[in-house]
Amino acid sequence: MIFALVGNQNCGKTTLFNCLTGANQRVGNFPGVTVEQKVGVIKGTKDCSVVDLPGIYSIRPYSNEEIITRDFILNEKPDGIINILDATNIERNLYLTLQLLELRIPTVVVLNMMDEVRGNGGTINIKKMSERLGVPVVPISAAKNEGISELVDQIIHVAKNKIKPKVTDFCAYGPVHRCIHAVTHLIADHADACGISARFAAIKLIEGDAYYAEKLRLNKNELEMIEHSVIEMENEEGLDRNAALANMRYSFIEAVCAETVVKGRESKERLRSIKIDNVLTNKYLALPIFLSVMFLIFWLTFNVIGGFLSDRLSEGIEIMIGLADKALDNYGINPVVHSLVIDGVLTGVGNVLSFLPIIVTLFFFLSILEDTGYMARVAFVMDKLLRKIGLSGKSFVPMLIGFGCSVPAFMSTRTLTSERDRKLTILLVPYMSCSAKIPIYAVFSAAFFPEHRAMVMIGLYLIGIVLGIGFALVMKHTIFQGKPIPFVMELPNYRMPSPRSVLLLMWEKAKDFIERAFTIIFLATIVIWFLQKFDIRLNEVSDSADSILAHIGRLLAPIFTPLGFGDWRAATALICGFSAKEAVVSTLSVLLDINAGQMGEGLSQMFTPLAAFSFLLFTLLYTPCMAAVATIRRELNSGVKTFAVVIMQCFIAWLVAFVFYQIGSLFV
Repeated sequence: MIFALVGNQNCGKTTLFNCLTGANQRVGNFPGVTVEQKVGVIKGTKDCSVVDLPGIYSIRPYSNEEIITRDFILNEKPDGIINILDATNIERNLYLTLQLLELRIPTVVVLNMMDEVRGNGGTINIKKMSERLGVPVVPISAAKNEGISELVDQIIHVAKNKIKPKVTDFCAYGPVHRCIHAVTHLIADHADACGISARFAAIKLIEGDAYYAEKLRLNKNELEMIEHSVIEMENEEGLDRNAALANMRYSFIEAVCAETVVKGRESKERLRSIKIDNVLTNKYLALPIFLSVMFLIFWLTFNVIGGFLSDRLSEGIEIMIGLADKALDNYGINPVVHSLVIDGVLTGVGNVLSFLPIIVTLFFFLSILEDTGYMARVAFVMDKLLRKIGLSGKSFVPMLIGFGCSVPAFMSTRTLTSERDRKLTILLVPYMSCSAKIPIYAVFSAAFFPEHRAMVMIGLYLIGIVLGIGFALVMKHTIFQGKPIPFVMELPNYRMPSPRSVLLLMWEKAKDFIERAFTIIFLATIVIWFLQKFDIRLNEVSDSADSILAHIGRLLAPIFTPLGFGDWRAATALICGFSAKEAVVSTLSVLLDINAGQMGEGLSQMFTPLAAFSFLLFTLLYTPCMAAVATIRRELNSGVKTFAVVIMQCFIAWLVAFVFYQIGSLFV
């Protein structure tokens, strides 16, 4: 059996999914964490799976995530629906519940965060609410793992016995009631043939949803009769069709809550959040506070904690490579194999792995900010600024995710309801420097700017943001003219960070980094080693300048000469960066035949400080890795547009680095 887990954003849906399946999905304290469906097997059951669908407020699809949820429920036909509600905000959450009940699919309503309701002195009459809604209602606390076993028993019972909702008629009289029943009778045969609830389809047609008119294959006469009924309802009700349906649902919700819910006092968490927001979202203080927080995080990451741990790990890797080198010498292994293992694999992969502590430390701090609910406030604060460049605050979430990895950032643009905003946000995400570029920044800043490492790092991130803003302004007045979508976002209460959630995100980033090091980067270092070890006749060379790689690099080097780094090794490293940005560091270490501790000495022979920063600017801005490009292709659904994005990104990177180097050369 398959169950669909459906609920509003930020109601604890992913936390419940983890409780049910034992999965370790990422849980964040801001809306939009789930951007695609996740599937897991329910613990303690046989062949029972649950699908975690994106958080939505209505089945009426405005955004891609709502389309994902609607299509799954209608097309995949799950055996049951687990509808999770935030019990502390039950009126708003019940709006989606009423829409789900109209689907006539076995459903269980789950009241999450009941511990908070009780803590605030409130109560909910579960039995009475179950009677009024016509479905089982189960109180739980997903965060504390309370009520989960009772929920599992209930959903299996409902699905096995195919117990459908008993109540779907939310008004027993009036114009809306008559209109719904008239349309339901008119399209009943069509709905049965399609396997859709006739009442649900009728309401969608009343709302003017063309998707269902096409799906039900209604003829012109039937559509005219439906429109006549709707116009008659609007005239009698004095409201347009959508307002009339919303009024019907909210009237029913108010009646149910009046009978079943006793509201408690305003929670301590809410009162505390209001006080904190008076400072953190202040008109004048919000942006300086955010920049100060990010500066502190970067300073601790690159200069204090992460930098210290990275240096220690680098020393350990050097010792291990030295021991391996000695062991292979003692064994008398073939010199070519010896070079492959030491100069290729261990040096290339080891140099990348030495930056693992920096990445883990950075995401430790970012996870804390996200878990507390602060990042939702930042999106709120950024809305006013983003509107000036043609976007809304909702675009901030994908851009923020882009600082971690571009792939999920591109995918998270599905939460944007406007196609214009979605495409423009996709074009802006590459300007947000992803974590894969951190090893490049760390190596070059340590080699050329050791006294100002944190400032260089922050500067690169800010340059990316500023250039992204400039690019957006150009797009706003040319290709993407129009107004951004309205921005509505729930601000969750501030909460203490969950140690499990923070550690989980750190583990995910570490795991992803290590997997890339031993897959993409491992293969890349072997290929690079081979190409720089042999000439075009496959004879071993004593000088890598005579190698296959050198010939390829020399063909490309003239492109980068005006940028200050015309060395063929730099060109080769950038090309390898297309596979994974970390490969830039591993490629340079293989080509220079040095370990992490000597990178600065080797790089100083290739770059001047001015050329080094020009190189950093190019790596900051040129096209993301192939996995990200493939994701752009999927999200834009166009190979031509994707190719144009890649070319444009490379051109902008070249142009910015060129302007910087040429102007800088005048003063050096």
